[in-house]
Amino acid sequence: MDRFTALQLFTRIVELGSFSRAADQLDMPRATATYAIKALESRLGVRLLERSTRAVRPTLDGQAFHERCVQILSELEDAEGSLRQIAVNPRGVLRVDMNGTHATRIVLPRIDEFRSRYPNIEVVLSCGDRLVDLVREGVDCVIRAGEPRDSSLVARRLAVMPQVLCASPEYLAFFGTPRHPGELEAHQAVCFFSSTGNIQYPIELEVESESRKYDVGGWLSVNDAESYVAAALRGGGLIQLPRFHVEEYLQEGRLVEVLADFPSPGLVLSAMYPYRRQLSPRVRVFVDWISRLYEQKFPQG
Repeated sequence: MDRFTALQLFTRIVELGSFSRAADQLDMPRATATYAIKALESRLGVRLLERSTRAVRPTLDGQAFHERCVQILSELEDAEGSLRQIAVNPRGVLRVDMNGTHATRIVLPRIDEFRSRYPNIEVVLSCGDRLVDLVREGVDCVIRAGEPRDSSLVARRLAVMPQVLCASPEYLAFFGTPRHPGELEAHQAVCFFSSTGNIQYPIELEVESESRKYDVGGWLSVNDAESYVAAALRGGGLIQLPRFHVEEYLQEGRLVEVLADFPSPGLVLSAMYPYRRQLSPRVRVFVDWISRLYEQKFPQG
């Protein structure tokens, strides 16, 4: 039995004058209660209780110890109460990093809702696609697309975003519109690379019920989403990305979907944070809140 439970048991026995009633209140066998008090007395080296056939009373040492126990347990209850309040209404600085498009189009348009619900959390939001060392940079949580590669982080899936392969009408007028993935080798793509510069992202399509990757060359490489779209709008080549990012351009005809008969696989989006036994309340409520945003934006099934 841990010390906290032993102190609770001792105070109940003194207040109720009975081992049996105290054990019943704490939902434990009478024998367990008896053994626990004997162990407590042995550890302290004093006799705490006088036992008789009619009642149980504290000794002088037991009375003094009871007073201290009541004080300690009261302070612990106050501390637990304050922590429960923090769990319900967390406070402090929350540092989050995410892609700028997700920030401006999904999260920030509704950030006032988060503020209204959690007024004591100060949000520090950085935007980018680069890899972030969460521990070294003091970032609490990152939102990233793609299958998580860092096994040291906890990853919570937020959505699977539908993707589209598209290009500008000007590009297609010059190079032609591909009708089959096998024709992609004659085309150009706007290349997207990671912040480390050592990962290129090929075009990926579902062909004959399996996913296939196509390395398509190009003369322009970028490493952020807004530049990726801007380059395609100016005829830089094919791009493949979440449809929501370019939906308005597709509707306006400034970009045109290609190879629609060969679907692009969905892109996983996850919230990632350092592994800890106890997740910070402010991180937990933010991840819960943002999960609901993405469930509404990208409903599954």
